Amino acid sequence: MQRGNVTTPFGRRPMTLGLVRAQLQTAESRPSRGVDKWKVFRDVAEARPLLGLQDRAIAVLDALLSFYPQNELKPDASLVVFPSNAQLSLRAHGIAGTTLRRHLASLVEAGLIQRRDSPNGKRYVHRDQDGAIEEAFGFDLSPLLARAHELAGMAQQVAEEARRFKRAKEALTLCRRDVRKLISAAMEEGAGGDWAAIEAVYVSILAKLPRTPSRTAIEAISEDMALLREEILNQLEDQLNSEKTDGNAVQNGCHIQNSKSESTYELEPCSGEEQGANAEREKIRVADPVKAYPLAMVLQACPQVIDYGPGGQIGNWRDLMAAAVVVRSMLGVSPSAYQEACEVMGPENAAAAMACMLERAHLINSAGGYLRDLTRRAGRGEFSLGPMIMALMKARASERLRVG
Repeated sequence: MQRGNVTTPFGRRPMTLGLVRAQLQTAESRPSRGVDKWKVFRDVAEARPLLGLQDRAIAVLDALLSFYPQNELKPDASLVVFPSNAQLSLRAHGIAGTTLRRHLASLVEAGLIQRRDSPNGKRYVHRDQDGAIEEAFGFDLSPLLARAHELAGMAQQVAEEARRFKRAKEALTLCRRDVRKLISAAMEEGAGGDWAAIEAVYVSILAKLPRTPSRTAIEAISEDMALLREEILNQLEDQLNSEKTDGNAVQNGCHIQNSKSESTYELEPCSGEEQGANAEREKIRVADPVKAYPLAMVLQACPQVIDYGPGGQIGNWRDLMAAAVVVRSMLGVSPSAYQEACEVMGPENAAAAMACMLERAHLINSAGGYLRDLTRRAGRGEFSLGPMIMALMKARASERLRVG
């Protein structure tokens, strides 16, 4: 039975209404322009998950296309190829006969090829006296031509989903890494809080991740992990504010003495000139501050400073202080301004402040004046490094969520 360019084969192979409908739609939607067969093939390979095809089916389609002599599938040309199973098997990398027939059937069911059966079920061609093809029996490639635009859209859909899946995995990996570092640093530095319970929550969130997760599952886990990270940051910030309040109370109620021998205040009577100088220093100089945050958190908030450490890495506070000297020179901060910051804040916190300034360098007009202002505020007990570090960590976390 024939209708236009459609042949519905009755014979040894079963015919379904779905196949008849697909052939009719192919004949009706046949475009007026040709398409590159290998571009269509790449689109089919990309859209394989949506088409429900296996890799071997794609290899069989590749073999079928290789039997079509032209690179372009044209609407006014015969698009039927008629290789034997032995020839197809050879070009499909030696696929077994039963496997070959199964994947040919899957290509037909996916609507990518159509069977054009001969009266005896064999594949062959009738040619005229000049050798031109009059009629061919085999596999019709016209569905590829008819569905070229649709297949391209499906390929783009799969590629977009793959991109979103990759970004979701990256976002989860970064968030998971942040939480793991925060928990480890808090435990190592003895920060207050039930960090064993928080770690148990972290482990339970990861345990919900399937072996082969979907993008939706990854995004759900990532959301839970982001909430845990926010909770940890809030807990650490609350602890910092509490320590700052306690520290200010001690400063207001007690006389604080620097424990370092080279910075010990003179307790013996001084001359009037010396007392005036000491009083002026007392307006700025306070006791060495306790390190508010561990080194790991400073580096987490200020990763750019790592490039200026010895050998391009920072493994301890000494490395950070060495990097801060390089950053100080690069930002144009005078040695005296940095020395004063070290005396007032402590060398570790001064180095951490330089790391924070490096992250915000594009927002600071005068780095030297900015550091001197921080030093004066620290001397009056009005500045703490913790909120600056927390702000940078939150900004980086928000940026990762936005990009992801």
